[in-house]
Amino acid sequence: MNIPEALKYTSDHEWIKIDGNVGIIGITDYAQGELGDVVFVDIVSDLAEISKGESFGTIEAVKTVSDLFGPCNGKVIEINSKLEDEPQLVNSDPYGEGWLIKIEIADQNELNELLDAEAYKNSIG
Repeated sequence: MNIPEALKYTSDHEWIKIDGNVGIIGITDYAQGELGDVVFVDIVSDLAEISKGESFGTIEAVKTVSDLFGPCNGKVIEINSKLEDEPQLVNSDPYGEGWLIKIEIADQNELNELLDAEAYKNSIG
């Protein structure tokens, strides 16, 4: 299982890559593996902001639907439009082409509450 060291993680299996005050958010390799084949990613189309711990959309797989939760508060900069036609990118490249949204991070201090790679690894056993 791939758990990149440079990312921060939530206990809900989202990751965030931090680049200055911009965060790129996706779901972890573990999460996509548990979901199975992703068939649809539904992110609120007029989404302007996300809130920490609040759902900003859903991800639908063959066997289940799962909520997507914000790892921190932020203003939405971009939604990955590739996922409309290619939701399977979440399975094939969860840390790359399968990212979900980009945000402008509202409060960098919230990132301190997220898990590092080792803590996330321990949380999933």
